[in-house]
Amino acid sequence: MATDLAPPPVKAAKVAGHKPNRAQTLWRYRWLYLLLIPGLAYFFVFKYVPMRGLQIAFQDFVPFLGYNGSEWVGFKHFVDLFTGPDFNRLMYNTLFLAFLNIIFVFPAPIIVALMLNELRINVLKRSVQSLIYIPHFLSWTIVASLTYILFSVDYGVLAGWIHEFLGGQKIDYVAQPDWFRSIIILQTLWKTTGWTTIIYLAALAGVSPELYEAARMDGAGRWRQLWHVTLPAIRPTIVVMAILMSGNLLDMSFEQIWLMTNNLNRGTADVFDTFVYYVGINQGAYSYATAVGLFKGVAGVLLIFGSNWLAKRLGQRGLF
Repeated sequence: MATDLAPPPVKAAKVAGHKPNRAQTLWRYRWLYLLLIPGLAYFFVFKYVPMRGLQIAFQDFVPFLGYNGSEWVGFKHFVDLFTGPDFNRLMYNTLFLAFLNIIFVFPAPIIVALMLNELRINVLKRSVQSLIYIPHFLSWTIVASLTYILFSVDYGVLAGWIHEFLGGQKIDYVAQPDWFRSIIILQTLWKTTGWTTIIYLAALAGVSPELYEAARMDGAGRWRQLWHVTLPAIRPTIVVMAILMSGNLLDMSFEQIWLMTNNLNRGTADVFDTFVYYVGINQGAYSYATAVGLFKGVAGVLLIFGSNWLAKRLGQRGLF
């Protein structure tokens, strides 16, 4: 008996190249769109709704009078910020830390990912990955506590070893302004490098092995394969991460800076984030603190758009 192996008839709409309308597309991917609801709700409730409070940057806000009863003062608080004695110090401290983050923190996960990608012993590779991921899950409170245990003058383990090796007077590294930025960068490297490496390892996993085979056939060694195959393959990921980082140049980790700040290093440690806390919460200058935060947010948006434009001008794929 003959068996009919002919394929089922194709709908006329598909043959004619008819595209489904928006309602059909929404219904087809309804479960994926449903998964978006918690994320959209989070951003709406905690990101967009609080923007109503930005108006107090243009008011002499009094909590008892509320938004409607407080006096409007225009750009007074912004003028006070830009002409005040603290602005230059805050901008210098913030930009200096941002510069150090660009030089040391940003390339660190790229370098670690490239090194891990070259490992051929899978057990060793997985072990190293697990060890460098762990610090990400520790709070900044624990990181700060470990820093004091290691580098304080009284009971710092590493500080004691350094003193025994170099001799001279003991140094309280966590209290010295000259060492503050170095400690912050070391903390950031230790805590964030491993986790960010995941992004670059995922990008490296998408590189076709055929490209490496072709490079080897052309006589390319490991270094040339790295330079001409690996780095160009992950360049779009590096560009996107650089654009995202540019928006956070003025956004230092408040908890990290605040936990490491003391009376001795306050002049070096003060950045915009901690200044907003000291002025807004401790001194009750809500309008002035909001003006500082709004300035920082607008600067971050401009940096993202500027870096995205620059990336496209240089022939790279931007973020949007």
